[in-house]
Amino acid sequence: MIQISAIHMQDVLYKLFLKYKFTSEKAKLLAETYTKNTLDGVNSHGINRVPLFIDYIKNGSVKIDAEAEKGETFGSIERWDGNFGPGIINARKCTNRAVELAKLYGMGMVALRNTNHWMRGGTYGWQAADAGCISILFTNTQANMPPWGGKDSRLGNNPFIVSIPRKEGHVVLDMAISQFAFGKINDYKIRGKKLPFPGGWDNNDVLSNDPEKITTTERGLPIGYWKGSALSMILDMLATLLASGNSTYKVGQGTYETGLSQIYLCIYPEIFNDQGIQERLLNEIIDYTHDVEPMVSGDKIYYPGERTLQTRAKNQKNGIPVSESVWENVLKLSE
Repeated sequence: MIQISAIHMQDVLYKLFLKYKFTSEKAKLLAETYTKNTLDGVNSHGINRVPLFIDYIKNGSVKIDAEAEKGETFGSIERWDGNFGPGIINARKCTNRAVELAKLYGMGMVALRNTNHWMRGGTYGWQAADAGCISILFTNTQANMPPWGGKDSRLGNNPFIVSIPRKEGHVVLDMAISQFAFGKINDYKIRGKKLPFPGGWDNNDVLSNDPEKITTTERGLPIGYWKGSALSMILDMLATLLASGNSTYKVGQGTYETGLSQIYLCIYPEIFNDQGIQERLLNEIIDYTHDVEPMVSGDKIYYPGERTLQTRAKNQKNGIPVSESVWENVLKLSE
């Protein structure tokens, strides 16, 4: 691993995206987002994903000049079409719109179809929380998990995000419905390490912690076994119906993972006019959870998003740890 400053990473990525004919504004937004994801320790959906994103541009899955457009309006609910534009740009735009609707109506929802991978879903949870909104966000994916009891993948690991604004540090849950996101599994593979727990099935239908075997089969383990299997299916149904877009089944009919359906639901808590009470209640829950004896002496209990803030501060100070091979690949793409 090598250490890269956030400023240097963002500069390299900005020039890379300009090379691939993005406007200056879009190149800046993409570079900022990939860098922030990596700064927060999510290399799997930050710098590690950049070469794959460039591949998707080259094969035509990502339309560099396209972006999300509003299609239908139903009061505080809107349907948008992503037009197969870059997933990050579409997601940032739809999150902003959901925030606007929430501040107008108290609650707002944007259902997006025909978009591309949004990289780290938590990015948009942090974005909504920074704007003072609670958010519930999710996306479907290509099939990469078998339904519980089945052998072949028929479900997506459909990332699910919930964020809550808080003065002392936002609460942000960002989780795939598989035990490990596939980007995270690939991150372990790049670093030559095993997963800390079983994350999927190998070719012999045996649960494995070997990232190489799991990425080969693309059969991830659902969180909570049958419960995760059911939750994945429900999220796919909701995203597909609300956006009138592609399901995991339809996404899987193509050669590449594109044409996804996503939901951006925001709530504006200030409508209740009790911000002081809200902060007190959040802190009460967090303090109660922190105040527990750990199973292993010296361990600390965290609320969702707490470690992200710590990692961000550490990497800002010391530089961002990046795989040397990944960074060399990005530099070659930039030449």
